[in-house]
Amino acid sequence: MRLLLILPLLLMATPSRAAPCDALPKPSVTIKRIEERLSTNTEYSYQSLTNIGAALARPGKQVLGLTRGNATVGFASNTPAITDPSGRWECASPQITLSFGFSPMTVYVAREFPEGSCAYKEILDHEMRHVEAYRKHIANIEKALTESLTARFATGAIWRGPVGQTAARLRQELDARWAPYVQRQIKLVDEAQAKIDTAEEYERVANACDGAVGKVLRGKS
Repeated sequence: MRLLLILPLLLMATPSRAAPCDALPKPSVTIKRIEERLSTNTEYSYQSLTNIGAALARPGKQVLGLTRGNATVGFASNTPAITDPSGRWECASPQITLSFGFSPMTVYVAREFPEGSCAYKEILDHEMRHVEAYRKHIANIEKALTESLTARFATGAIWRGPVGQTAARLRQELDARWAPYVQRQIKLVDEAQAKIDTAEEYERVANACDGAVGKVLRGKS
């Protein structure tokens, strides 16, 4: 009779030792937008800004202001793992954090247009439209990035493979595939930026403030 009492206890205890990988946290993906304070720079002449922004400027047009944002992508990863009793295999759970955005981001206004002047305000207002386009684009692609990374890394399935190789395999995939992918998504902002710098917008700024901008350009030519 005592054996009949002991046997059910043994049967109940066995499952808790059957799946050691269950002790690992579920794979996860965390997305963080980089939102640094915007800086302004008034040290450069419009001739210097025209040279710096030559690839972006319309032919024959002077660059009075410029917004530069450095596309930044960073992956941090942690891979807790449990080795099986043979010492040959492991189960692991990728914990991934993506930080992305534009860092730093700087607005340049040509020094010929002093802060506080009407022309300075017009040029700065134009450049702030570029800043807003950068920020809006980053917010817009966050959902798609989250979905893509989650579908790949955080489906709930624990990774299994040769012991000691999971973390290196994860790092290689992040660097070779996913960092370039995020960079490409960020660079799609160029299309939105081009729509701001229309010929009509150039003409409007040049003629703003009773033609103050045009007078400076003619006086320097």
